[in-house]
Amino acid sequence: MTIIPLSRPTTRADAEALDRADPLAPLRAGFHLPDDILYLDGNSLGPLAYAVRDRVRAVVDAEWGQGLIGSWNEAGWVELPRRVGDKIAKLVGAAEGTIVATDSTSVNLFKVLAAATTLRPERRVVVSERSNFPTDLYMAEGLAALLARGHELRLADSADELPGLIDDSVAVLMLTHVNYRSGLVHDMAALTQAAHDAGALTVWDLAHSAGALPVDLAGADADFAVGCGYKYLNGGPGAPAFLYVAPRHQAEARQPLSGWFGHAAPFRFEPGYAPAPGIDRFLTGTPGVLSMSALDAALDLFGAVDMAALRQKSVALCEFFLARVEATSGALGVTLASPRDAARRGSQVSFAHPHAYAVMQALIARGVIGDFRAPDILRFGFTPLYTRFVDAFDAARELQAVLAVEEWKRPEFNVQRAVT
Repeated sequence: MTIIPLSRPTTRADAEALDRADPLAPLRAGFHLPDDILYLDGNSLGPLAYAVRDRVRAVVDAEWGQGLIGSWNEAGWVELPRRVGDKIAKLVGAAEGTIVATDSTSVNLFKVLAAATTLRPERRVVVSERSNFPTDLYMAEGLAALLARGHELRLADSADELPGLIDDSVAVLMLTHVNYRSGLVHDMAALTQAAHDAGALTVWDLAHSAGALPVDLAGADADFAVGCGYKYLNGGPGAPAFLYVAPRHQAEARQPLSGWFGHAAPFRFEPGYAPAPGIDRFLTGTPGVLSMSALDAALDLFGAVDMAALRQKSVALCEFFLARVEATSGALGVTLASPRDAARRGSQVSFAHPHAYAVMQALIARGVIGDFRAPDILRFGFTPLYTRFVDAFDAARELQAVLAVEEWKRPEFNVQRAVT
């Protein structure tokens, strides 16, 4: 595959030329993207793929409508969590049989964090960072309260502080691989090694990295991981999440939500719980077949994608957008909130502005869909499967227009909505 050369384009014609040379450009045709918007929010919700729409219709009309309950066997519904998990494993550097798709990211985090702390019963500290996605911290707090054994959540104020917080009191290092606000990419291998050197285990949240950049869970020697299916994996709103357990832990690890799908023989209907062998013990209840089928179809879009090429395009898109915004809006109140070094940045670019919420609402009214993260972040996601260089150019131009005339001051853009 020809890799897009990194360059410093400055005009829309340059962007169009890069789009013509993009080997990933044909993948855009697989998505339903309205003509009147620039969609830079795939890091919150991926768009609808036509293959997903077709698959869900087939599941509803044929598998459910005609096959009824027989489709658990005949259509392979019962195998979906493992089948989908194995497809995700190819994207995150994991072996078959180490990932299942199930539940939500929050629920899965609770499961693997409980399993990890149980594997280190003499230790009472979970290390994370204050800027981690809040639900991860909330779940850690909830688990600590439930255990009631004096567990402590120790938080770093910056990535640089993390190594110094990992000592022989730490049971688990729990981090999101790509920070949701800034896009900072942690060095998974180095931090996992630091945790292991101290006798601790690691839990990695891949919500903003799976499907967006190369991940190597096995190569980094990670212990546990979770991630979601509705961002870069394009599985639809509320798509099933996934979890990873390293092979060396699967026989010993125990998760607290011991539902029937995690049982060794669920259809024996025995009163006592016996965990299934391997990764299946981390399943809980009956999988949502419609949503799981949607994610299954969405993952097929990655079948022929080279993750290195995907990452190179991601970097090129982000660098182009960053350069255009700083050249056109750098004097209009925005400041870079993401790492400047592309190697330390995920597939997003974040800028700070004191009125970021209103600015984003004004952009959305112009058809540029990004999102706002409190208290002051404008967040723009770049998904190489469908985002074009002209999208980056046009979005930067619209941001300049909003800021130059202070369009964000209009009252309707300052009304806080439920979802930001």
